[in-house]
Amino acid sequence: MSLFIRNYKPSSLASVYNAKIWRLNSTTADTSLKKDEEEEEFRVLDILKKRERVQRKVMRRTDIQPDRADRMAENQNWGNVWPGPKTFHPSSVPLPLRQGYVPKGQAPPGKKANAELMKIPNFLHLTPPVIKSQCEAIKQFCTEWPNLLNSEEAIEKHYPVEVITSDYCHASPSIRNPLARIATLRVKLSTLNLDKHARDKFIRLVGDRYDSTTDLVTITADRCPVRAQNLDYVNYLLTASYHEAWNVEEWEKDKTEDDMEYYDWDKNASKKSVVNWYLATKNESKELTDDEYRDFDISVIPNAEEFKTAVSTWLNDGESEETVNKYGDAARKLLGLPAKKVV
Repeated sequence: MSLFIRNYKPSSLASVYNAKIWRLNSTTADTSLKKDEEEEEFRVLDILKKRERVQRKVMRRTDIQPDRADRMAENQNWGNVWPGPKTFHPSSVPLPLRQGYVPKGQAPPGKKANAELMKIPNFLHLTPPVIKSQCEAIKQFCTEWPNLLNSEEAIEKHYPVEVITSDYCHASPSIRNPLARIATLRVKLSTLNLDKHARDKFIRLVGDRYDSTTDLVTITADRCPVRAQNLDYVNYLLTASYHEAWNVEEWEKDKTEDDMEYYDWDKNASKKSVVNWYLATKNESKELTDDEYRDFDISVIPNAEEFKTAVSTWLNDGESEETVNKYGDAARKLLGLPAKKVV
């Protein structure tokens, strides 16, 4: 009504016409608002019909689209489909896999809805073509194998230290296995620069970690939680034992023959007896000092080296049938007696 009064002018046909238009417009707007209010007031929320429509759409899509495994090409790049380790997915594997225990005479369950296939880790990403492509990719970062290292003897000579670790693959919530932290270091004792005193002391420091039959020193560490820490620890143990073996304490200089942990043939009466016997055979009997007996070169005496080894082995390794027989044979050779007859 206010619009009509504001725009009305007497004696003007155009204004009357405009007023009529404004009235018609206002009346039409009011009726449309009333209709919207009535619709909102009596509107019903229908949920069941919408659910049925969604289910119908899903059913139609599954009916039309086949399984992904059926749509895979035969010449596809498997590395793009399964690039890394992941849980088994039946629609990504175009193979009729079966897994699970069933009674005798029945086939195991298929790959779809099979919980057994999803439990265990799989190696579907490590196919031969994928491994070959990965090796070709990392080949540019590798160097050629040295030509001089063409045998086990050469490798052992230039790289005497051997480090042994283990990796494990297992079904567990954690990818870490507690056994993977163990580190083992192995080296031959003959490759270490040790003299007679240092060698004996080193063997006593490492204890049962030294195997005399193979001449190998094996040091294992598992006390640290991480493998790198255990590797550092075994390297430290080898370095500390090596340097400690070269140290000569003051009390070691006062050791006598009775204090020795092993039998030293050069410092014992056995060598004096052999030297005196040899000089007597040459009619050169004379008195020698202890230093002269110790420094006497037994290589001039026939079969003396074999006799020395036999006596040292008998007294250091213990008495056995083998060591006694070797000692008897070496003594007969030294004295020029015939060999023992085998009955």
